[in-house]
Amino acid sequence: MDTEKPQKNPPEDLGEDGPFDSILESQLANLATEREQFAAEKAELQERLLRARAEFENARRRSERERLEYFQFAGMDMVRDILPILDDFERALQVETADRDYAKGVELIYQRMADTLKKLGLEPIETAGQQFDPNLHQAVERVQTEDAEDQAILGEFQRGYNFKGKLLRPAMVRVAVRP
Repeated sequence: MDTEKPQKNPPEDLGEDGPFDSILESQLANLATEREQFAAEKAELQERLLRARAEFENARRRSERERLEYFQFAGMDMVRDILPILDDFERALQVETADRDYAKGVELIYQRMADTLKKLGLEPIETAGQQFDPNLHQAVERVQTEDAEDQAILGEFQRGYNFKGKLLRPAMVRVAVRP
């Protein structure tokens, strides 16, 4: 007792434009079109992902750089407030005193303070023998003279400073002017 169902054989030759061939071809064309659309979407999504990653990395780097700059120059205001005290010490060192121990103590305090500020990034602006530079110097007095080159710095009223490469305070100077 054979309970097997008889197999149906597909039509062998319905011609080249048989109904199954045209259906299969249209389905194959639809699948190829869909595959191309998916491939294009995938490429677009991958490009968007790469761009988003690059934007995120750039934002992270920018944020880190800004944070470092903030910390690097956070002490700038404090150092600017301490500069008048440093100036007072320099003036005190120029005064003659009979008590050498007192003068030596003031000099040691000044040197320690100057060294500490230098470690923090304070750099004095050199003016001796320099030409006047409006980016670094403030001309407080102009002296007509033939003894010096035009725009040469003749003297310093107040020392100028850079802090970590940025101008903190310009030097106040006396500048030679040729008549």
